[in-house]
Amino acid sequence: MKIFNYSMYKNVAWDNEILGYISQIHELKGKLSNIEIKNKTKINKLVEIAKIQSIEASNKIEGIVTTSIRIKQIFENKTTPKSRDEKEILGYRDVLNTIHENYEFIPLKSSYILQLHRDLYKFSEKSIGGKFKNVQNYISETREDGSSFVRFEPLKPYETPDAVDRLCEEFNIAVSKCNIDVLILIPIFVLDFLCIHPFNDGNGRMSRLLTLLLLYKNEYNVGKFISIEKIIEETKDRYYDALQSSSFNWIYGTNNPTKFVKYMLSVILKAYRDFETRANILFEKKSKAISQIHNIIKTKIGKFTKSEIVALCPTLSETTIERCLKELLDQDLIEKYGERKATFYIRKD
Repeated sequence: MKIFNYSMYKNVAWDNEILGYISQIHELKGKLSNIEIKNKTKINKLVEIAKIQSIEASNKIEGIVTTSIRIKQIFENKTTPKSRDEKEILGYRDVLNTIHENYEFIPLKSSYILQLHRDLYKFSEKSIGGKFKNVQNYISETREDGSSFVRFEPLKPYETPDAVDRLCEEFNIAVSKCNIDVLILIPIFVLDFLCIHPFNDGNGRMSRLLTLLLLYKNEYNVGKFISIEKIIEETKDRYYDALQSSSFNWIYGTNNPTKFVKYMLSVILKAYRDFETRANILFEKKSKAISQIHNIIKTKIGKFTKSEIVALCPTLSETTIERCLKELLDQDLIEKYGERKATFYIRKD
């Protein structure tokens, strides 16, 4: 039987990299704690963008895709799903909304995890939603020659329900004792959840949804405003590398979670730093649109796209941003390359 013992981590001497991440996250959390109530209209736009990015990115990691336009239409409830992928994307949207709006009232229990998984698949023709796996799953890897091999064998189906119960109980006990920073406990919980691999399908997406839930329940709300899932999707090679390293010998309880903890802390810190940047832009007083966009561009290194500027300026319309980019082109402050969807810009300084 797999043993979960989180009390052992209170005696671990975490290295300076981990301590540095935690210190900076705590500092930015305090600095940005009042942003949410500063201007509801502007903040709500930021939340909307983060949700859309989260829905798209978390599903994309698992190869579940549709167009960006369809993602936005699904998010806004302006269309019905046209494919299996879109049905699962719609389910993710609803579970994400549930966590955003009700995290305070969702305890970390296996019964609630099952309900969230049920809702993830409520539009799907698959009958696996809300049920633990009934067949053995394996984590496979493909070699350069195209052949595959089993990298990791999760717990067996009959072991899974009890393991998830014990995992949730151990995490809740560790949090209640307050002698281990929750920013260390959350990545370790997510790692253990992924190693159990409790479902026939949807384990990766559920792990990211549970990451948000646990962060929100412990007052780290940055995922509301900056898509943590998008940061993971953009660094997925590092994600899989950290997961592989930290799961080695997991079944024997001798694995070292350090690399995965570092990875997840780096993701959370990046989200806070991005939020600070966007908050500064969002609440910049009496700044004309052209000046606001020019100031953003000054922070960019290398190529940037119109969609990046749109995401950073949620209070400006796309038409206004297009006009400002044209003005900056006319002033010879930026250069334009490519056409249509392949268009990008660079600074001329």
